[in-house]
Amino acid sequence: MQAGTDSHLNAAWARVRGRLRSELGDAAYRSWLKPLTLAGLTDGELRLSAPTRFMRDWILSHYHDQLTRFWSTEVPQVVEVSVSVEQAHSPTRPRPPRPESGGASHRSKPIPEATNGHDVALDLSAPLDPRFTFENFVTGKPNELAYAAARRVAEAKAVPFNPLYLYGGVGLGKTHLMHAIAWYIRNNQPERRIIYLSAEKFMYQFIRALRFKNTVAFKEQFRAVDVLMVDDLQFISGKESTQEEFFHTFNALVDQNRQIIISADKSPSDLEGMEERMRSRLGWGLVADIHPTTYELRLGILQAKADNLGKTMPPKVLEFLAHKIVSNVRELEGALNRIVAHADLIGRPVTLETTQEVLHDLLRANDRRVTIEEIQKRVAEHFNIKLSEMTSARRARAVARPRQVAMYLAKQLTSRSLPEIGRKFGGRDHTTVMHAVRKVEELRSTDSSFSDDVDLLRRMLEG
Repeated sequence: MQAGTDSHLNAAWARVRGRLRSELGDAAYRSWLKPLTLAGLTDGELRLSAPTRFMRDWILSHYHDQLTRFWSTEVPQVVEVSVSVEQAHSPTRPRPPRPESGGASHRSKPIPEATNGHDVALDLSAPLDPRFTFENFVTGKPNELAYAAARRVAEAKAVPFNPLYLYGGVGLGKTHLMHAIAWYIRNNQPERRIIYLSAEKFMYQFIRALRFKNTVAFKEQFRAVDVLMVDDLQFISGKESTQEEFFHTFNALVDQNRQIIISADKSPSDLEGMEERMRSRLGWGLVADIHPTTYELRLGILQAKADNLGKTMPPKVLEFLAHKIVSNVRELEGALNRIVAHADLIGRPVTLETTQEVLHDLLRANDRRVTIEEIQKRVAEHFNIKLSEMTSARRARAVARPRQVAMYLAKQLTSRSLPEIGRKFGGRDHTTVMHAVRKVEELRSTDSSFSDDVDLLRRMLEG
């Protein structure tokens, strides 16, 4: 510890950490603030160290005010808090230590050291898309946690959380982040051995090993890597033998402190057909949800895509697309590609009229009418109640709240009048619908989790 750091300062740091954990929550504290180390205090500047540049930037951007406030309260002479990046002690990366006897080694054997690790990774890995880098990923509120976690894993010298589990709907950016992590590690830590593949290919390789009685080589290949990345894990749901092998591979890599990164379309607890012990292990590390896109994020993605294509697009066209195509990012980018290709091939300028003409089929699909019956069905499924409860007389909160959400969405997404909506909900009058709409709006303004639920339902229905 440098000059200016003594037992008094260490005690203050312990109290500051406790206050940070209490104010920011356990997840944010563990992910961003726990890895900080105390470097010293000189001339009113309290110095902290972060393990990576990205973590330093994130902390300064999001938590600097809290750090300064807490430190100045604990140690009055602290005027400013600075965060620097720790200097690596050695230019070479040490191998992770093997577990000591009596540890978790009863679950799996030590990973064999393979001299041809890079060849193994190249043989098994799927190709990486050169477009899918961190620099080309547009961030917004729906994906900021997943992006930050992916950067943290890519830049970290030691495993920050294991596994990193990314989940969300189709076309929201999971695969983009997986590729971005792999590209970053390949370019900045080329000595690390990476396998990136789909769960389907993992199963295919396992079945092939069984057929040719070569399971020992299969195990050695997958357990000799530094980073294992598996995309679309939901594919092995219900496939018991493949799950069993993946379970043992997972344990072996975790025991040896090797990084695992997984993507799926659902959270670990919602993966049907997956063994309970596997679901439990998938939730060990950091689970990051990628929410459906907002209008602002879709507009940002379109602007970035147009810049990458070297095209200047009329703002009204980009705004129109961001409003109309809400299902997923792939469809959004595909629409822009069609417009640009049409303009290049036909030689006509891009206008709102030509955009509507070129994308008439896509826009018609996104403009489909949502029915009250569809809203009731989707909301009932989401809140795990019977569809019949939407029209029943029951007033218990577990039933009444979903019913109010369905009424609110019916008002937002259909052209039906309030009396018509009321009749669809068991013959209720229009004042009941008005009360439901006001109640949901009130709850959305005070409960962010509830608001996210409503937004998710809306986007699912609109998509």
